[in-house]
Amino acid sequence: MVTEKVAIVIPALNEEAALHRLLAELPPNFAQWVIVVDNGSTDATAAVAQRSGAIVASEPLRGYGRACLKGFKKACSLGAEVVIFMDGDGSDGPADLPTMMGPMREGRADFVIGSRVSERAERGAVPPQARLGNWLVSRLIHILYGVPLHDIGSFRAVRCSLLAALEMSEMTYGWPVEMVVKAARAHYRIVEVPIHYRHRSHGRSKVAGTIAGSMKAAFYMVRTTLRYAGTMRTHA
Repeated sequence: MVTEKVAIVIPALNEEAALHRLLAELPPNFAQWVIVVDNGSTDATAAVAQRSGAIVASEPLRGYGRACLKGFKKACSLGAEVVIFMDGDGSDGPADLPTMMGPMREGRADFVIGSRVSERAERGAVPPQARLGNWLVSRLIHILYGVPLHDIGSFRAVRCSLLAALEMSEMTYGWPVEMVVKAARAHYRIVEVPIHYRHRSHGRSKVAGTIAGSMKAAFYMVRTTLRYAGTMRTHA
């Protein structure tokens, strides 16, 4: 079994209440680096991360994709070979980190996505509106790109060299979908694994917690899915 240098990247916006628990739950010695990207927080997110021993990267311009890209670049500069993205609200269970790395270490995946729509997920952790949007985008990706996914969740692991080659450009909610469709076009081996998705530790999700937030995210994801499909047909 090959052991790669792993960096965990956690984009966070006003997650001081959830972040301490999440960082405390990370398995010891699993990753060489834990990077928290403070995405313009107005609370003590950065201070909590620093006290917990994480590396803090600051990205004042808000945007999920922008924060992920900042963390990814930091991971690359440190020498990481694999980057794992986790949400900062505690909904992604750190106990699933070995599961996320399993297909890579077994040599059968370049890109692993944690599926929230499995029996392992806590009941009600994914609101109905989020499930609907997720189902729609997953179906579109299957139809247009031939990748049979059930989820487009943000808990994912990918080889740094391959992610760099994708030249990511979506700076908001389109980032997760852009990664999947570009990886599919590049014929990366994409594997989906079930995870123990949880209710967030504190407060309400900024995206899935409201119908408006879910609709906005779904719009960006569908737009991104169709935009790259159009590009694929043009260059076919």
